[in-house]
Amino acid sequence: MRKRDTTQPTSPSIQVIERMFALIDVLASREEAISLKEISERTGLHPSTTHRILNDLATGRFVDRPEAGNYRLGMRLLELGNLVKARLSVRDAALAPMRELHKLIQQPVNLSVRQGDEIVYVERAYSERSGMQVVRAIGGRAPLHLTSVGKLFLAVDEPQKVRAYATRTGLAGHTRNSITQLPILERELSKARQYGIARDNEELELGVRCMAAGIHDDQGRLVAGLSISAPADRLDEGWLPKLEATAGEISQALGYNKPSAPNAA
Repeated sequence: MRKRDTTQPTSPSIQVIERMFALIDVLASREEAISLKEISERTGLHPSTTHRILNDLATGRFVDRPEAGNYRLGMRLLELGNLVKARLSVRDAALAPMRELHKLIQQPVNLSVRQGDEIVYVERAYSERSGMQVVRAIGGRAPLHLTSVGKLFLAVDEPQKVRAYATRTGLAGHTRNSITQLPILERELSKARQYGIARDNEELELGVRCMAAGIHDDQGRLVAGLSISAPADRLDEGWLPKLEATAGEISQALGYNKPSAPNAA
């Protein structure tokens, strides 16, 4: 039940994207703004082509135009860079604990983050020598409401955001177990908020069950989820405390201090 990683293209297949990369590389080579003429000369692109692509990039805030005819990198790249930096720091903090957890349970351990209405798998710990196992491809995506980690992210959203997500996606299902009704999803999210863990009961893929715990940063924000995926008849509830402890260890490495439980009255 192993999934293969998809291969990535070595170069852009669309010419305009290749040109866009060339323009960004030129802008990245200088701190100050660069004139349209110089950008055109350094990329070898016609000035009209250069102007058109730069204007499109400016619309998306990937490029700034401080004055007519001059361009520099835009703030949108900084925003995206900060997102990537956060993910990479989570991955760095998570890798060793994930491997230790894998040694304990002998099942693949996945690290995933939210991107829009999906989760993206960014790291995994597994063994090539193990038998039947569920291996998620790094870079693979899945809908939030069909995954254990996705439910954790939905659980921290405000109710109106969850309803908006349901409207956008239609809560499309993949299996007969998929949650496709908003009231049922809301009850599931309520349990995730209460217990701090979430499950996928053959909702994304028949024959596969998952459990997940959240990873928080120094601001207490949910930034990633740690999950165990296994054949449905092999998922062991005894793994849950180990999973929670590992997620807690990673969160602590990111500077998270778990709030103390309130004293009993």
